[in-house]
Amino acid sequence: MFRLLLILFLTIPVIEIYLLIKVGSVIGALYTVGLVVATAVIGAYLLRKQGLSTLARVQQTMANGEIPAIELMEGAVLLVTGALLLTPGFFTDAIGFICLVPAFRRAIIIWLLKRGSIIQFKSGNNHRGGPTGPSSSGPTVIEGEYRREE
Repeated sequence: MFRLLLILFLTIPVIEIYLLIKVGSVIGALYTVGLVVATAVIGAYLLRKQGLSTLARVQQTMANGEIPAIELMEGAVLLVTGALLLTPGFFTDAIGFICLVPAFRRAIIIWLLKRGSIIQFKSGNNHRGGPTGPSSSGPTVIEGEYRREE
């Protein structure tokens, strides 16, 4: 995981600088700066709308008595998206705008879940009420619904 982050922290700025220089040489420095600022403003506006929409879905899901797991994960993706959109550059803006599309955002979440990139905790007999991790020695709990028929 550390290697991946190191590679990302080294390559993304190089890509951003390269793209800024290329775009600046084509349209000019002032227009490039204006375009970077415009994408940040538009991205922040769209992020605000998506965040409020996700918050409304969280509240609706909770009102229905369900756990808003996917919606909370969408909120986490939107948090990362906000950081990408506010980072000056075209590469991070492109990734951020892709993450603003709900279908792509859900696809990213499903991919992360299938890949196992999101840590899942198993709760056991922990009297403090927190997660005990996968090595818990508590009993195995199988969740489900039942109906008694007489």
